[in-house]
Amino acid sequence: MAADDTRTALLVIDMQNDFVLPDGSMRVDGGLAIVPNVIKAVEVARRRGFLVIWVVREHDLLGRDVELFRRHLYADGKPKPTSKGSKGSELVDGLVIKEEDYKVVKTRFSAFFATNLHSVLLGAGINSLVVTGVQTPNCIRQTVFDGVALDYKSVTVIIDATAAATPDIHAANIFDMKNIGVLAPTLEEWCQS
Repeated sequence: MAADDTRTALLVIDMQNDFVLPDGSMRVDGGLAIVPNVIKAVEVARRRGFLVIWVVREHDLLGRDVELFRRHLYADGKPKPTSKGSKGSELVDGLVIKEEDYKVVKTRFSAFFATNLHSVLLGAGINSLVVTGVQTPNCIRQTVFDGVALDYKSVTVIIDATAAATPDIHAANIFDMKNIGVLAPTLEEWCQS
């Protein structure tokens, strides 16, 4: 199903230093390899007139807004992953937020949970989503499932512009998302559609 370009948003999820770089405190092993494809997806989306939405984690330095199972990472002497203002919370080199883009800060897996993303998308007339970023079983999957639950007409995950800790985990989650009607083209297929 081809989406109406002016009614489509590209979501770039968690492409931040702490998740992507080899020394990142929350590194997703497959993250660095997809950076060129995410950059290309953003370029193509902008040419097509998509709204580009940067979804990032930015946490309180004391970890007060972090999931309970991660709070130990914010104790004294710990690296404090993706904390506000840290180098780790910045987008990886090559990804740049432009004035016409929109940034959503989240503190949980889903880009929709306790954020204004859905209202921004509705206000912009968006009915189709294209998703890139990390990591497939967590933030990608939860955002995609919520997008489907919120009745977005089309939800697409670009399979080689998303990644997980291992190829097997990535493939299993893509399989699950396809089973709920999510489209999963390669970047090349998506660019040609």
